[in-house]
Amino acid sequence: MRFAPLVSVFVAAASAIVPHSRVAIADDVFAAAGAAKVEGSVAFVEGPAWHPSGNVYFTDCGNNRIMRRDPKGVLHVFRQPSGQANGLIFDGQGRLIACEGAGEGGNRRVTRTEHDGTITVLADKYEGKRFNSPNDVTVDAKGRVYFTDPRYGPRDDIEQLDATGKPIEGVYRIDPDGKVTRVIAGEVERPNGLAVSPDQKWLYVVDNQNSTADGNRKLWRFALGSDGSVDLKSRTLLHDFGHGRGGDGMEVDREGRLYVAAGFNVPNEPLESADVAAGVYVFSSEGKQVGFVPIKMDMVTNCCFGGPDGKTLFVTAGHTLWSVRVTTPGYYVWPPAK
Repeated sequence: MRFAPLVSVFVAAASAIVPHSRVAIADDVFAAAGAAKVEGSVAFVEGPAWHPSGNVYFTDCGNNRIMRRDPKGVLHVFRQPSGQANGLIFDGQGRLIACEGAGEGGNRRVTRTEHDGTITVLADKYEGKRFNSPNDVTVDAKGRVYFTDPRYGPRDDIEQLDATGKPIEGVYRIDPDGKVTRVIAGEVERPNGLAVSPDQKWLYVVDNQNSTADGNRKLWRFALGSDGSVDLKSRTLLHDFGHGRGGDGMEVDREGRLYVAAGFNVPNEPLESADVAAGVYVFSSEGKQVGFVPIKMDMVTNCCFGGPDGKTLFVTAGHTLWSVRVTTPGYYVWPPAK
């Protein structure tokens, strides 16, 4: 779906802000001044995570490393090799959780970087079998870690299989005591981004099977129990992106709205059209679209909230880290909301 332009958008170059394009906004989700700015460029970006020190961490998948952008805008290598890290998030104690994927140099596991810099492996197998390629991660208020385990690319070494030999691309929960539970299996075709609602009642999961023209490009909602269990019968379709590039990573704000990275500016036919423009789509908890900001670069992969007031949305797309101001602070477990 395309939108009529409403207000100007600006992109910050290395030393100046220059006119770039226009943004379409439904409702007042994005700040009226809403300038999307370039914050840094590398090979291919994913998984942004904001730290209250003013640093933004993100993965540079093309170079197998985790990067840190300091408050002055200077990029630093935080960890290399990263095990093909993708999604990142800080847990309730300010430790960095990373999904490490498959591919050359990939560790296929979920890790935690401790305050002293050491790496703790939270999970690398389920029932004795290696994960497919841990992709994205979220944390609930009780310290439980949820992550998706799809497989994009070669599939000849997949170990997570059902009784018929079909690959299981699931969603898993890691409890604080280390127990790993598969909470979603066949209910989602190929899980990608995920998020827990601020009231802890819902688990949102992006379903993005983009290796076939008729694969799912959907956004699902599941009821979440107080014990971290997922009610599979509660599965509700919030949005279908159709034949366009569906969702990737996502976040939620303190009012429970979802910010989903999705879309293409240039079609990837025959698999994906450009009917879904590249940008961040904002949905209510019931699936009503209430906002959109375009990003003039493919591919838009993920986002996170940050800034001193929690009202800066950092967006990863292509080889660039972007930022845009929003009107409502983001929800995250750390640092605690003031």
